[in-house]
Amino acid sequence: MLTSQPDFPLEGNVELSSAGEPVVTHEDTQVKVGLDLKAGTLVLTSDGTDLVAYHALVEFAALRDQPWMAQHVTFSSHGPDGGSTALVVDLLNEACDGPRDGLPPTIWRVVALAATSAGDVGITYAPPTP
Repeated sequence: MLTSQPDFPLEGNVELSSAGEPVVTHEDTQVKVGLDLKAGTLVLTSDGTDLVAYHALVEFAALRDQPWMAQHVTFSSHGPDGGSTALVVDLLNEACDGPRDGLPPTIWRVVALAATSAGDVGITYAPPTP
């Protein structure tokens, strides 16, 4: 049974079926890695406003069998007023073929932590037995 979710509105419960065997293509494989950051350990300054980051979501992609590259990182942070805000940092240059110049080294450290976490987690998955 499939129940209604906010991002996938359905009327009540719906029977769900499927057919076929999914095949993954490697045209644009993406992985997103989220990191909870210890409060106060990373302060980002955007247009003169200090933002205290508490979460980073790094998106990696491998286009057409190319090596993995970090595309962008989205920081969830608290502004000076205590309200939450998001800051998206594009990590690729204009040609999308390499890293963007001029980013603070701390941004790349967050990306490296995410890449390490993705490799270290060792996620294994077995589908449930029917």
